[in-house]
Amino acid sequence: MMKNVLITGANKGIGFEVAKKMAELGYFVFLGCRNQEKGTKAVQELQNLGLTNVDLLQMDVCDSASVRQAKADLANKIEVLDILINNAGIAGELSQRISEHDIQEIKKIFDTNFFGAIQATQQFLPLMQHAELPVIVNVSSELGSLGLQTSEGRKPVWSDFHAYAISKTALNAFTIQLADDLKGTKFKINSVSPGYTATGINNFAGFKTPEEGAEPIVAMATIHENEPTGQFFKAEGKVEW
Repeated sequence: MMKNVLITGANKGIGFEVAKKMAELGYFVFLGCRNQEKGTKAVQELQNLGLTNVDLLQMDVCDSASVRQAKADLANKIEVLDILINNAGIAGELSQRISEHDIQEIKKIFDTNFFGAIQATQQFLPLMQHAELPVIVNVSSELGSLGLQTSEGRKPVWSDFHAYAISKTALNAFTIQLADDLKGTKFKINSVSPGYTATGINNFAGFKTPEEGAEPIVAMATIHENEPTGQFFKAEGKVEW
């Protein structure tokens, strides 16, 4: 039976490439998109490639009512959700010196990157309970690693992303705590960094392509039952918290 996957923020960038790769692997992919018009265009683009195992799920992860409605809409289409990829994220306005960055801008970043992931997870967990191997991937960033933030080799450009980095640190803590909360169940829950990928989130300054950035996310979304949970990974392996 074809397994179902939901990817938030899937109409462009890394999210779109993850959707494409997962569909190519034979999963039925629901593209979670805030903007219905852009989401419909993304679905059509995949279908034009011959990937008919895709569908749109309109959802704004920052809007509780929208997430609840998306859960109800998905429950009308499927009985089991196997994989949830919390990919929706924003960088916010740059630069972000935390000593002076506007608090409303910081809250806006957290609404998507942190609270959005939590409320999406909470809503879709019931649909995942009966999956053979339920998997949750939180798309994070190495900027969220406290170990790397305090390392001597930290890149100066990181100071442009203070608020974004903090939101990803918080997301990593959510990964740890959710894995602990669901310890003893079949759930696999991990954070994944796609690496410095050229997308709109960094004005396309990254050195990896979206296709390359999608690879570690897809790898962690398709793990087996004997693989880890509650960890932080990138393409090359584990990332320190």
